Amino acid sequence: MSTVPENLRYTRDHEWLSDEDVPAVGITAFAGEALGDIVYLELPGVGTTLTAGEACGEVESTKSVSELYAPADGEIVEVNPAVTDDPSLVNSDPYGQGWLFRLRLTSTPELLDAAEYAALIGAEASR
Repeated sequence: MSTVPENLRYTRDHEWLSDEDVPAVGITAFAGEALGDIVYLELPGVGTTLTAGEACGEVESTKSVSELYAPADGEIVEVNPAVTDDPSLVNSDPYGQGWLFRLRLTSTPELLDAAEYAALIGAEASR
């Protein structure tokens, strides 16, 4: 089972948001494991305005292509060049080097804390 870092907030769609002034955004280890080996990422560009819950990119793996959803409202201020060069970082280090982009928040919806997210993935894993 995936570990769920306590210092992050989570969406029901398996994205995470760091607790920083300009938070990093990524997908969870649970999502990465479910997707399989990630081979390509289509990420929004710097300056793109996102709306929470809307699709903002794609994650392509050896198994499927999945949409990436914005965890909050805001503007992209940085895209992680390391993951665009090596998408497998999302699998190997989803909460470290595998972050996707940084978002200057304009508002944040109610997100799940680590315990709530762990309960969600526990329920999904048992289906």
